[in-house]
Formats: sequence, C-alpha cells, structure tokens
Amino acid sequence: MLLIFGAVTALIWANVDGHSYHAFVDFVIWDHAPIGHLHDGHRTLTLHYLVNDVLMALFFAIAAKEVWEAVILENGSLRGKKAATPLFATAGGMFGPIGVYLGLAMIMGSDTYNAVANGWAIPTATDIAFSYLVGRIVFGAGHPAVRFLLLLAIADDAAGLIILAIFYPSGDLAPEWLLLSFGAALAVFVLFNWLPRRMDRGRPERPHSTRVRKALGGLPYVIAGCISWYGFMQSGLHPALGLLPVVPAIPHADRAFGIFAEAEEHLHDLLNVLEHALKHPVEIVLFFFGLLNAGVEFSSMGDATWLVLAGLIIGKPVGILFFGWLAARPLKLGIPEGMRIIDLVVIGFVAAIGFTVSLFVASVAFDAGPVQDAAKMGALFSFAAAILSIVAGKVLRVQKMDG
Repeated sequence: MLLIFGAVTALIWANVDGHSYHAFVDFVIWDHAPIGHLHDGHRTLTLHYLVNDVLMALFFAIAAKEVWEAVILENGSLRGKKAATPLFATAGGMFGPIGVYLGLAMIMGSDTYNAVANGWAIPTATDIAFSYLVGRIVFGAGHPAVRFLLLLAIADDAAGLIILAIFYPSGDLAPEWLLLSFGAALAVFVLFNWLPRRMDRGRPERPHSTRVRKALGGLPYVIAGCISWYGFMQSGLHPALGLLPVVPAIPHADRAFGIFAEAEEHLHDLLNVLEHALKHPVEIVLFFFGLLNAGVEFSSMGDATWLVLAGLIIGKPVGILFFGWLAARPLKLGIPEGMRIIDLVVIGFVAAIGFTVSLFVASVAFDAGPVQDAAKMGALFSFAAAILSIVAGKVLRVQKMDG
C-alpha cells in the first residue's frame, strides 16, 4: 500500500507541478562524495540514487532470500519435478512479452525499434506481492493456482535479477571488483557460519555458534553487505544487486516452508530474523521508490507505453499458456491437482502486473527523458491486468477455493 501511495502521489505531483517534482527527485544530498564514481560519472549522491541504487538493494536482498530458500533448502518450492511446469511457464512468461514487445516495435518501424529496443526486459517482470494478492482474490487462498503463481513469480524474479546483472550494467564494466564482493561473502561465511558450525560438530548445544550469534548478531553480514555493495558499484553492475552474494552466506533454516509462508515468522535462524527486521524499512523504501520513479506526466505516453503494456497483457498470458501446456501435456510433466490448463490464462493475466520491477527496469533501460517516461507509464498501467484477471476468472469459471 505504501508503494501504491508513493506512486499515486508522484503521478499527481508530476502532473500538477513537474518542475518542483523533478527538483525533489534530483535533490543533491552529498556533492563530491568520497565513495567512487556514481551513476552520472561524478561523486554526486542524489536522492534518486540513494533510493534506487542503495536502498533498493534491501528489496532485492529479500527477493534473493526467497529465491535462495526455494532453490537450496529441503522442500524448497523450486526443487524437483513439482517445479518443472511452473518453470516452463516462467520461461513463456518472459519470452512471450519479449516477442510481443520487439515484434510490435519492428512493425512500427526502424526508428521506433531503435528508440525502444533496449527496454525489451521491462514487460518480463512480475510484481510478486501484487500478483500474490490479486491471485488470492481471483482463485481464493486455497487454490493450487496461487502456489503455482508464486512459484512462477519467484522464478521470474530470479531470472530478472540475472537479466539486470548481465544486460543493464550501470557503467563501464570492471568485473575484477566482483572479487571484492564475493570475497567478502566467502570470508563472512567461513568465519561466522561454517567455522563455528564445524567447531560445534557432535555438540547438540552448539556453544560456538550460539556465542557468535549472541555476541555479534547480524553485524558481520551487514559489514560484508556494505563491502559487497561497493564492489558491485565499482564493477559497473547495478549496485541495487550488491547484497546478493551475501544472502547465501547467512545462517538459514534447514527447510523451506514456502514463499510468504506465515510459519517463517516463528523461525529464529539469522536469515529469517534479518528478513523480518527489514520488512518495515523496505516498505518505507518502496514508498520512496514509487514516489521517485512513478512521477511521469500523462502527456508523456508514447510508443513505449503501449509496447510495455502489450508485452505484459498479451505476451504474458499467451506465453504462460503455451509453455505451461507444453510442459503439462506433450512433455507430461503434469499440472497441480485441482488446476485446469485454462487456469494458466488467468495466471498469465495476474502475472502481467509488472509494476515495481518493471518500473525499476525502465529506470535503468533508458536514460531520463521521454522514452523512459513513456515506458514507466506502461509499467504503471499494468495494474489494469488486475481487472482483466478478475474478468478472465469470471469468464473462464474459476472455482474459488478458500482456506
């Protein structure tokens, strides 16, 4: 809700007094900051950079935590055959939007294509939180399609992180700096996670691990995170991804309870404790992210707006339906009991809510200007997919399952 409130506030502000809004976004917090070359090639820390490149690292760390648990832990959602069909559908939910976006751009002419081509990844995004909420409204909390949707969304997030790292560097690449990031993650893992556990081998009371936890808490990992962020910033990769190497190094539970599982509130491993400690700060960060990125004038709508929207609203349902059917039927990987193939269409519309990540990708895919603003407008309009998914659920006679 804070994210939506920030975005709505930004839209109103930018359309009432665009000059003061952009002055706020570009407010200089620290000129000649001694922290390396920032996004503009200078040492100027603006409010926009602080939120998008520094604080949004906390948001992506939480996303990475869910991905890590889903992949690595016992009963992880993205392990084994049960994840195969959702992963195929995820691929469709990315290739479909890319095909629609670039295909329509080519039809519109070479000038349009050249102007918007770098934004191909914008419609691949799925906003996990909003998709989850809309999915529960359409299917009911107990429907297997909600779990399928969450698997798809978290896999989409994982792929999105890879796309951001590879295709959208924030500057000239200097990959040697990544040695600093991964070195910090390895050092903190060995010294404060692996070594105490090894010393506690055969001792159920775990004295060394307990002593380290009580004395230092999450401090070593916070320091390693800061070092890792700096390494990403200097490497040219987007610094908002800078905490990703440290997440797997943090002591975590032995098994996963599912994405957004309420049971995790009762877990006391350091990874879950840190995630829940970040919950409210990240909500505030997302408010400012919406405030600083969604302020586009309605007059800025253009080709990129409709291409992003078409990629999401057409490409997502078509891609998810085709790849999901391909996995479930010809490849015989199956589909969760209680789900129908046609439910994939509704899931596709729900997954077409790009919003948060689509806004973020738009802000890094294009330089500030009319094309970026038009693309952001498409990301904002993707909320229309929520209405379309509710309508599709009624038309296709989705049976809601509460509980």
